[in-house]
Formats: sequence, structure tokens, C-alpha cells
Amino acid sequence: MTMANAAARATNNLRSKLLTQAAAASYSSSAASSAMAAEVVIDAPVSDANKLDKCHFEIPEPLMMGPGPSNPYPRANDAMSKALLGHMHAPMFPLMDEIQTGLKYILQTENKATFGLSASGGAAMDAAVSNLLEPGEKAVVSVSGIWGERFTEKCLRHGAEVVQLRKEAGLTPSYEEIAKVLEEEKPAVLFLCHGESSSGTKQNLDGVGELCKKNGTLLVVDTVCTLVGEPFFTDAWGIDLVYSGAQKCIGCPPGLSPMTYSERAMEKVMSRKTKPDIFSFDVTEVGKQWGFNGDKRPYHHTPPINIMFAMREALQIVSEEGLQNSWNRHLNAHYQLWEGLDKLGLKPFVKDPADRLSTVNCIEIPEGLDAGRVIANAYDKFNLEISGGLGGTAGKVFRIGLMGYNCTPRNVESVITAFEDGLKEQKFL
Repeated sequence: MTMANAAARATNNLRSKLLTQAAAASYSSSAASSAMAAEVVIDAPVSDANKLDKCHFEIPEPLMMGPGPSNPYPRANDAMSKALLGHMHAPMFPLMDEIQTGLKYILQTENKATFGLSASGGAAMDAAVSNLLEPGEKAVVSVSGIWGERFTEKCLRHGAEVVQLRKEAGLTPSYEEIAKVLEEEKPAVLFLCHGESSSGTKQNLDGVGELCKKNGTLLVVDTVCTLVGEPFFTDAWGIDLVYSGAQKCIGCPPGLSPMTYSERAMEKVMSRKTKPDIFSFDVTEVGKQWGFNGDKRPYHHTPPINIMFAMREALQIVSEEGLQNSWNRHLNAHYQLWEGLDKLGLKPFVKDPADRLSTVNCIEIPEGLDAGRVIANAYDKFNLEISGGLGGTAGKVFRIGLMGYNCTPRNVESVITAFEDGLKEQKFL
């Protein structure tokens, strides 16, 4: 007899036993409950093959100076240990309101539809596609790295038509190139990545929002690795949908992704011929629970409540520092890093300084250098994480993240020291 059959037979026997006891019982319900609790035992056979045998698990604590996630602010980590609330408990709604206020600050927006999506930044990209595009509609997608490729893939799976505005890794499309493709294609959506972390480029957004309005296009911008680390102005730049991530410059563990929809974007959602195809990401439904779509706040889903505690604390930290101070801290760390790397003979992958991200820095791998050994040496000797390339830059670059809590002069010096040691280990210095 198989274990499954034995378990089923044991369960059936138990059910019969319970029914017999219930039918024969002549004493009070309270006495019966006590007797049943004392007498009934579930003895179905169980496999112990995958039973955990340790009382705890070990987590290393490296200094994470790659493209993300970055080490969270300790205060944000501590906030997660607060007592769990129910997602419909009265104190949750003021907490959500405060998170919305903090997100409006870092996004520099007054959009009502501003909230934290219960998912990663990659899922927020899915939410953008699902809400703003209907099958058959056209999107123009800027592609100079993996995130433009991902947005393309998600649009195609959704049934949208895609026109790619392609640039080599390390380059970004110009205002003139964007204007030309919008005039020619008249797309429903234009996607731009403010910070392309796979290649270390920063997209200039000046004037693009006006171009989109002129052509009846909604502007979607990915700020996963730039929000709080680079200057960003949702309303002033005329951006219709912005999404980001918690785990980089904001300094929070991952799991709650900032999103904001302009009035134009919400008008598009509300006038759709079909409903967004992902219920969990439908902004009209999520908006009810977050309080910006209707007077009541009904249940939609269970959010990552303790991550929300951490997000609230991280937003408080950003507010205490001030956005301008945060932007300056990230920029100064960027300059400090490149001053040190230049002395080691290392060169930037992005040639135009105006196009370089300050938050994720891409370094050309010198010919003949074993990048894997440099990365392993940094981790093994300095407990420091740096990363290689991603997508089209794999094998071509190192990537250094200077984001959030980790963005300090001391940590930059640690990165430079790790590179110096790694280069000496291979006789490159």
C-alpha cells in the first residue's frame, strides 16, 4: 500500500470514528468537546524526507555594493520586527496614508493614484503594461539594456505591438530621436528607463513629457535604481506612470514598489474597453484599498505588512535627510568612486559623463583581467559584493552600486581598496 493510500485510509477511518462518536454522544456539548480533544489522534503516516533539522538558518552579512539590493537602513530593518497588524485593522489605513505621503515626496508628485504595489519592481513593470496597454495597442520602447528588453517582452506577451528605439549599451536616445519616433508611430505608450542598471546609463527626460502629450502618448518611466538617488520630478516633467523599487536608493528591503499614475494615465485606465488582465495589479482595484478610488477601503489583497513598516521608516529617513541632500550624497560618492578608480587605471563604460548614472556605475573590464577572480576576491577578503554585467554587458563590465544606506565615503573607499587588491592579485598593478 502506498503512503498516499495509507494516509487516505487513515483519514477515512478517523472521519468514521468521529461520526460514530458524535452520533453516540449523550452528554453535554462542552463535555463532548473535552472528551474528543483527549481521545482523537491523527495518526496518518507522514514522510520526514524534507523535514528541517536545524533550529535556525545562517545568513551572511556582506556589504552589498552591487546593483541591488543594497543593505537597508538599520532603522528600516528594525521596523519590520514590530507586532503584525491585520491588513484591515484600523491602524493600517493611517499607515498606508503616511506611506502615500512619503511616496509623493520622493516622486515629487501630487497624483492621487500614488501607492506601494505589493511586489518587486519587475512586477511593477508588469502592472504598468497591464493597466495602460490593451491588446493590439502600440508601445515604443527604448532599448539600450536588459530593462528595455524586458518591457518589450512583457508588452508582446500582453498582445501589444512594439516598436523598439534601439541604442547600443552605454548610449541613450536623444530628444530628437524620441521626437521622430513619436511623430511617426503615434504610440499609446512610450517606455523609457531613467536608470539602465545593466549598462549604467541615465536617460535625459527633459521635454519628453511635452512630446508625449503632443502625440497623445502616455510616458512610462522606470526609476528602480534612480528614485531618491538621482533628481526626479514626476509632475514637472509630465510623466504619466512611474514605478520604482524599495531595495535600492530608498533603503528598504524589497517587496513594496512605489508607483504613481497621472490623471491622464488614470483616464486611460478608466476608459479601457477591457479590464486590466492581472486582477492583483489592477490599479482601479488596488486603489480602493489604498483609498484613492472610492470612499470605502475594501479588501483587495493582503499586503506585505511588515515591509510596509520598513517602507514607512525608510521614507522617514529620506525626509529627514531631504531629497536634495540625498541626491548630492549620491553624486559626490559617484565622483569619489571614479577619482579612485581612475588612479587604478580603470575606465568608465559610459563615455559621456552626462549619460552616466551616479547610482549604478559600470566599469570596463580590462583585457586579460579575470573579472570573476576580482569579484570573488572582494567577497572572500573584504566581505564586499560587486557584480559583473547583465544581459548585453555580461563579461564586459563590473557594476558598482552606490545607493541608499550604502552610499557613504567609507564604503566607496572599501570598494576602491577591493579593486586595488584584486588588480594586484593578478599583477595588473
